[in-house]
Formats: sequence, structure tokens, C-alpha cells
Amino acid sequence: MRINAFRSAGFLLMAFLGAAVSQLAKPQAKVVSSGQAPSLIYTCLITNDVKRLMDFYERILQLKPHASGESYVEFPTDAGTLAIFGAEAQEKYIPGSAQAGQNRSVILEFNVANVDLEYSRLQGIVRVWVKPPTTQPWGTRSIYFRDPDGNLVDFFSRVKP
Repeated sequence: MRINAFRSAGFLLMAFLGAAVSQLAKPQAKVVSSGQAPSLIYTCLITNDVKRLMDFYERILQLKPHASGESYVEFPTDAGTLAIFGAEAQEKYIPGSAQAGQNRSVILEFNVANVDLEYSRLQGIVRVWVKPPTTQPWGTRSIYFRDPDGNLVDFFSRVKP
């Protein structure tokens, strides 16, 4: 009985080692890298009403949009570009990939010079306020509001210590 236990253990050990050696013998996929980390330069909102969202962001950002047809506009900023794309056009290019107005997990954050002045300026533009001017524990002063599609927007400035 003792010999059978050793024999079984020996078979198991050989099977394990055989599997390990066969894994080592398999060619491994080579990792190729450009050596440059990805950089986020575009954020694209998918909407059922490009004009409404374009008008809203034109007013809050005080930037003229760059339009490409009726279904796509861009707002270039110093840090990156906010793009707005029509849901019907998106469906043509990448079917089933996005649902307009369904975002509840991303915050669009814009650095501004003075949060309190922006809060006053935006009173006649923003319909849904989430949080009035507040100094955050991480060192920014922010206002939070929703765009017409319900996307959360944060205008913030860094607080000097």
C-alpha cells in the first residue's frame, strides 16, 4: 500500500513537471511597445441632439466649435478636445457601441481661473446644479453641474495653500 502511494505521488509529480516543461517550450508572444505611453487627447460625447449640446458647451466654455457636418463638432482646449457626435452617426460607424445620454460614471473636468465667478456667470445657462462652489479636501475649489444630456461637469481651480 505504501509503494502504491509513492507510485501515485511519483506519477502526479511527473505529470506536473511535464506540463510545466511543455509550457516553457511553447513560444511566447513578443511584447512590442512604441515606447510612448498613451495620452488622452479626445473625449467624445454621444448625443441625440448635437446642436443642443454644442450650444450648451459653446456657452459654458466660451469657445467656438469646429463643426464637421451636422453630426460632429469639436471644442479644442489647451489640454485636449471635447468632441460631440450624433448617436445615429455613431451607430453607423460602430453599431451597438454607445447609448446617448446614459453616462453616470464620468466627470468632465475643466480647469478655470475663478470658480466663484464661473458659478455666477453660468446661472442663466446651467439648469441642473449638483454642488455649489466648494473647496474640496484634495485642494481644488469646484462647482458640479449636469449638461443637457445629464453628463456631470466640474469646473475647478486649484486652491493656494
